[in-house]
Amino acid sequence: MATAAPIDLHYRVDGPSSAPVLVLSHALGLSMAMWDRQVAPLSREFRVVRYDHRGHGGSPVPERPYRIEDLGRDLLHMLDRLALERVSFCGLSLGGMVGLWLGANAPERVDRLVVCCTAARMPRPEDYAERAKVVRAKGMAAIADTVIGRWFTPAFQARQPDVVAGIKALLLATPVEGYAATCEALAAMDLRDDLPRIAASTLVIAGAEDKATPPEHAEEIAGRIPAAELVVIPETAHLANIEQPEAVTTRVLSHLRAPTQHTMPPPNEP
Repeated sequence: MATAAPIDLHYRVDGPSSAPVLVLSHALGLSMAMWDRQVAPLSREFRVVRYDHRGHGGSPVPERPYRIEDLGRDLLHMLDRLALERVSFCGLSLGGMVGLWLGANAPERVDRLVVCCTAARMPRPEDYAERAKVVRAKGMAAIADTVIGRWFTPAFQARQPDVVAGIKALLLATPVEGYAATCEALAAMDLRDDLPRIAASTLVIAGAEDKATPPEHAEEIAGRIPAAELVVIPETAHLANIEQPEAVTTRVLSHLRAPTQHTMPPPNEP
């Protein structure tokens, strides 16, 4: 089946026009707003491009089905619209999956890659197919509390209820069909065999208490990408950039500032 035509994504640019470009890509059910805490420190050194995936935030909601490849081609279309030939990329959860696809399938477009709290294959893909059915039948409110419970540690939920409430509001505002179709894309996704093709200098970040994409998935990603670095952030669950913003931002900046060491992927087997 041919991939769907790419769409024009909603995006925002911050930072000096002459600086190197960093693209930030958000999690399932959220929007570019999940990166608000990172924009100020990152945009002092980078031209920061944030965007909303298809079916999320301010982007269009095309008809299903969606695949990770479709989200990746939407991203490439946006880069072409902005005349950005080569960028660094940081994505969390769904955004990290799109980053893995991009690094494997358009390596010439990626300088440095950061993937946070993500997986190349979801732990229980059938759960996402079922979740799509639930939200189509009952709406986003039917899954919101369960999802939020997996995104943050109990300690953070008790300590920062206003922050958690803001993230829940973003989740509830996500279009039902956009969320459901993306869940189906996750159910079908398997990027594991693509990982050795990623040549960009790669940092893999895991949340030590992440139940949605546990640290062993980050270990698998780092083990399959040539010379990737793995960092586990303590006392954080799935949305590590929100629960531990300083720790995540520091790691991202350190990786982006370091000299790039490109690794050639192994040749294809005959």
